[in-house]
Formats: sequence, C-alpha cells, structure tokens
Amino acid sequence: MPMGGNDMQSPFDTDLHLPFPILIGDIGGTNARFAILKDAYGDPRPFPIVQTADFPTIEDAIQRTVLDKTSIQPRSTILAIAGPINGDDIPLTNCPWVVRPRQMIADLNMSDVLVINDFEAQGLAVGSLADEHREPIGSATGETLASRVVLGPGTGLGVAGLVHAQHKWLPVPGEGGHIDVGPRTPRDYAIWPFLTPVNDPGAAIGRISAEELLSGRGVMNIYRAVCGAEGQPELFTQPAEVTSAGLAGTNAIAAETLSLFTTYLGRVAGDLALVFMAKGGVYLAGGISQKIVPALKKPEFRTAFEDKAPHSALMRAIPTYVVTHPLAALAGLAAYAQTPARFGLETEGRHWRG
Repeated sequence: MPMGGNDMQSPFDTDLHLPFPILIGDIGGTNARFAILKDAYGDPRPFPIVQTADFPTIEDAIQRTVLDKTSIQPRSTILAIAGPINGDDIPLTNCPWVVRPRQMIADLNMSDVLVINDFEAQGLAVGSLADEHREPIGSATGETLASRVVLGPGTGLGVAGLVHAQHKWLPVPGEGGHIDVGPRTPRDYAIWPFLTPVNDPGAAIGRISAEELLSGRGVMNIYRAVCGAEGQPELFTQPAEVTSAGLAGTNAIAAETLSLFTTYLGRVAGDLALVFMAKGGVYLAGGISQKIVPALKKPEFRTAFEDKAPHSALMRAIPTYVVTHPLAALAGLAAYAQTPARFGLETEGRHWRG
C-alpha cells in the first residue's frame, strides 16, 4: 500500500521532505510537462513538452525525453495528473497512460513517488505566484493571505480551492466543474433549448453542467446554440476560430458567444468565490483564459461575478486574475517540493516509498 514517512504519518503531512533531485511532472490528456529540481534553492529545469500520444507509457516518456537528456538522476518524483487517484494503478482520464508508482520506483530507480490531482498543483501555484505571473481583471484588491479559488477552462473545467489556515495553504481538489448552470436572462432562455443536456444512463432528464459551457467544447456548445436560436448556419468548427473571430469582432455570433462565455465564467467564478469565501482572489488558469484576456477585461465578466445579491458588496472586493505563468502547475509542484511546510497537502494513499 502507498505510505509516507512512517505508519503514523498524518494524512496532511507538512513535513514530507522528498529527496533531491526531484522530477516534477504535469500530466494532462494531451500534453505532459516535466522538469527537474536539483535542490531546494534553484529554479526547476524544464524539458520540452511531451505529446502523450507519442509514447506508450509514462515511464517510456520520462526515460526518453528526460533521463536520456540529462546526467541528473532524480531520486524522487511528484506528478500532478488529470484523473482520480485510487490504488496502485492510476489511469488518466483522457489518455491511455496508467501511472504505476511502484513500477516507476523499480524501473526508474527512485525512492519516492507522490501523485496529486492536476488542479491541486494549480492551487499550489496560486499560493505562491509572483505578481508578474497574474493579470488582474478588474480593480479589486484582496487580502493577500486569504483563501483563494482557481478554475481553468480547457479540455474540461478544472476547479480547486486553496484554503489559508494556521499559516498554511491547503489545496482542496474536487469536481466543481460539474456543478449545474441554469438560464437566468431572456437571452439564456432563448439559447438553452439548443444546448445538449448531460445525462446519466437511463436518466429521463439531463442537465447543463458548467463544463458543458466553460471548456473548449463549451465554446462550441454556446456557439451552436446561438446559431440555432438565430437560425444561422454554423461557420466555425473549432473553439479557437470562434474566440479569434469574437475577439476581432469579425463575426457577430462569435462575438456574442465570447460575451456569453465570459458572462457564464463570471457567474461560476462568483459562485465558487462564495463557497470558499475567497477573499484572496479567484484565479483563472489554462490556455483559454490566457487567450481571451481582452474579453475578460470587458464589463461582462466582473458584472456577472459581482452580481450575487445579497452579497454584491462582498463580491466587489474580491479580486480576479488570469494566471499567465506558462508552466503554472510545475511552478506549484516546485514550490511544494522546496518548501513543504508552507502547505497542508494530503499525502495519505498518494505517496509511495521504495
């Protein structure tokens, strides 16, 4: 069974000092990013981004793209993965790789493997980001050490909280991207019938989840719904085409799609801010957020974010940011690896030792 430093280890181990050098990895459905931390003081050394489809296993990818390219032999590894962590075989949600920590320890000659959720790593990052790696949206400023939320529209919608308590940051992963979102305005009611509900097998009535609106496919879902409501043909087939045309103002339906996307993102971000009382701010991660910063700086996002009566005054004081660090998850893993005492990271069932 996975274990930490000893049989009496607390599930929130704030004194887990993994041996250096440490291999850190951010493993998504399409891309994997790796870096090596040589010691507790230097910056991580990143390696070229890996396409997961190009390698049959994660061990093969690490060997060929990291270990074969450096003389540094990592003694331990921390991996952030897009998938649930349960047992010794950990499949990724949108990738055929399976993370097998015991096999990695044996095959790659490591002493420790720690596996966490990918948005926990994003949470670790927003607990340690410098100002130059976050772009403010709106003029609100918050309490620096207050709790925070990170959400990232991408392939799906990742969500994590970052609670600040007892002088530590505690990342709280979850499946917040699958909360319900319902229509509110007359325009919402006009386009909602053209959205496809999510159904469990055998369920009579489906629902619209946040991820069905706030992701790459969510951009297309909104675009198709607006086309349907307007009785117009669909001219675009890719999210990037819609957002590019929306930002440029060259297509009215694309522009409305982007406006609705930022509105719905503001609503969901505001709801999550209330759940976590995130006075330290809400952070928008992922590639989509970085690409649509001009749209997010228009009034729609903050208006929707703040429109939470009877708590609108509270919401106006909560800052919102776009995370601009190109390797934010790796930065979060590095911050934890070098200063674990700053974080209350759950390690029970997720730490394997050789």
